[in-house]
Amino acid sequence: MVFDPAFASALQQSYDALLGHYPAKVSDRLHLASAVGREQAVMAIEAMREQLITHNPLDRKTQQLVHLAMLIARNEVAAATLHIRAAHKAGATLAELHGVAETAAVVCGMPGYSLAVDLIKPLLAEPKVVHSATT
Repeated sequence: MVFDPAFASALQQSYDALLGHYPAKVSDRLHLASAVGREQAVMAIEAMREQLITHNPLDRKTQQLVHLAMLIARNEVAAATLHIRAAHKAGATLAELHGVAETAAVVCGMPGYSLAVDLIKPLLAEPKVVHSATT
């Protein structure tokens, strides 16, 4: 079975809306599942993801900040980087992202704080980044 083009297109649009782009890892999942006849498994995973993210009582920004905090605690650099962008896209300010870094210091110590700062710092160079709710 090959993925229905409508499913693949809807999936890409979903990730574009959430993250601002379609991650290569998602495409890789689709290709591998198709190669081994496990399309239904990926469709089930994506349906669960859609339900838990899109129909979550947390607003998109809060959800992305929570995602980020969990990924920092797990030292998941690539995923944390994606969710920094997603949180920013959802309206998180630089101050709010830094708040996640500060919280990481409580939970993970200085390594977590330092990792978060390293991953958030590139936003400082971007011209349209909102630093706080008052700027």
